[in-house]
Amino acid sequence: MNRLARTWFALVLAAVACLCAAKAFSQSNHPNAAGIQYTISLAGYQNHLLRVQLELAPGNSKRQVQLPVWNALYQVRDFAQFVNWVRARTMSGDALAIRKIDRTTWEIAGASEGAIIEYETYADQPGPYGAQINPEHAFFNLAEILMYSPESRGSEARVTFVNAPTGWKFATSMAGSGETFEAANYDELVDSPVEAGMFQEADFDEGGGHYRVVVDADRSDYDLERIVADVRRIVAAATGWMNDRPFESYLFLYHFPRGPGGGGMEHAYSTAIELNAQTLKDNFQAFDEVTAHEFFHLWNVKRIRPQSLEPIDYTKENYTRALWFSEGVTTTVEDVILLRAGLLDEHRYLQRLGDQISGLMHRPARRTQSAEEASLDAWFEKYAYYEQPERSISYYNKGELLGMILDLEVRDRSHGGASLRDVFRWMNQNFARKKKFFPDSAGVRTAAEAVCHEDLSAFFTKYVAGVDEIPWDDFFGTVGLHMVRRAVLFPDPGFAAARNFGAPPRVIRVRAGSEAERAGLVAGDVLLEINGRVASSDFERRLGELRPGDTVHLRVRHHSSELEMQWKVASREEVEFELKDVDNVTAQEKTRRSAWLRGESEPAGESKP
Repeated sequence: MNRLARTWFALVLAAVACLCAAKAFSQSNHPNAAGIQYTISLAGYQNHLLRVQLELAPGNSKRQVQLPVWNALYQVRDFAQFVNWVRARTMSGDALAIRKIDRTTWEIAGASEGAIIEYETYADQPGPYGAQINPEHAFFNLAEILMYSPESRGSEARVTFVNAPTGWKFATSMAGSGETFEAANYDELVDSPVEAGMFQEADFDEGGGHYRVVVDADRSDYDLERIVADVRRIVAAATGWMNDRPFESYLFLYHFPRGPGGGGMEHAYSTAIELNAQTLKDNFQAFDEVTAHEFFHLWNVKRIRPQSLEPIDYTKENYTRALWFSEGVTTTVEDVILLRAGLLDEHRYLQRLGDQISGLMHRPARRTQSAEEASLDAWFEKYAYYEQPERSISYYNKGELLGMILDLEVRDRSHGGASLRDVFRWMNQNFARKKKFFPDSAGVRTAAEAVCHEDLSAFFTKYVAGVDEIPWDDFFGTVGLHMVRRAVLFPDPGFAAARNFGAPPRVIRVRAGSEAERAGLVAGDVLLEINGRVASSDFERRLGELRPGDTVHLRVRHHSSELEMQWKVASREEVEFELKDVDNVTAQEKTRRSAWLRGESEPAGESKP
């Protein structure tokens, strides 16, 4: 090829490259070519109203759009109840016929060339499980406000926020900047919560990962420097324990309201956490606990995930027998992380275990409902009667204890050579990293048996699928501990209450003949304040701090009225469970306990069969 020919050929190649680049740019800036474009107007923030527009790409003439009935919680909440109206038109602006199919589905006719659906929805559900906009801020779990088309659910999605109040900025784990963000598909989109407002933030790098901490709260209610310091210790401990960091960046979203609130919600690359401002001041340990718990969900739930929860069906309940592991054993690891981070010591850890055992032993339903059955029944948790101790156990509570005794069992069967950490690392390697989901309890058993090389069928049959009483001393004896039972005089306020995640506690039972009954408290009343402080996620701790003879002051919502009432706290005798050293703890038991408290296996050769 001569010089002139080579020059001409180079010019042709350059022209082709420019055309390809222009085409790629054009496609990247026209999301309808790939999926769905959402535009969310925040102009109605004063009235908690959102105007949502979604553009559907060309396709079938008849199209359906749906709004999920559940998200974040294992509870059907029917988000369509907040949709005021829905309209549809062509890309050129002509109206399209739209018909409602059921409570959460709409059908559009004539959409072969694409369609624009527009609707208005009300958003004033506070907390990490909700969607809310008001003059102070906005927080969105996007599944609660964004409809999807089933046929394009797997396509790319782009969301743009418009008409935001002056000075507002946005925080989300999605790719993008300013007010426009992108996700690979609808599932990724709605697994990326969004905070908007004039929040305070900080960031840091740790172990190769970048972390962003965003706080929406009154600045006098928290110390951002202290928050960041503890978050750093927690992420270092967790990623080190798993020897894994499946992300480049991660976002912590915090709300510290002065009203009722509390809890956290995990997401693939972020978490949203709410803690009452007074609780944060009185008990900073609560912040560390919920942060460690939600961050470990990065693995357990989001990546080490039960097969029964996939693929997600937004139109109905999704049942699984594995919440005892996905939620409960996450709490087991929460304590391991805090111990490793230096945010929890041995004394307090053993005290917490005793409290958890007491909580399970005080629920008669432990004899009738297994951990797997409690997992299946999670969808009943919004009903007050289900919370009665005779009706149900908590898969969080029993799951945490199962994780702890499974750890001790694996250590014992492997002569200290394996631990719960090895179970999680095995599941991470053989399920998460291979893009596989584990087959519920059978998958956990497979992992545990793989690392200890023993048959654990009896363990899972008795304690996970069954309701056999757990022989605590058989497990704790391997680390030189035993269970001590003693009668203790407890304060008795005369009633029991339960809390449905972010909602205020609700009275589920009033003891007949009690001072509470004489004061006028009835089942169904909502606790608003306890002794002048907001009744929040720590209401049980506040009631437990009372002493017999103290006066309890309550402000409650009774039907549509608010009432003030007070009475003297009585007393009741209950059995309390504590973990204490056995007599003459052996060197081997000390070695194993030390490794157990570090969440590690024992050094080779230090434990013998």
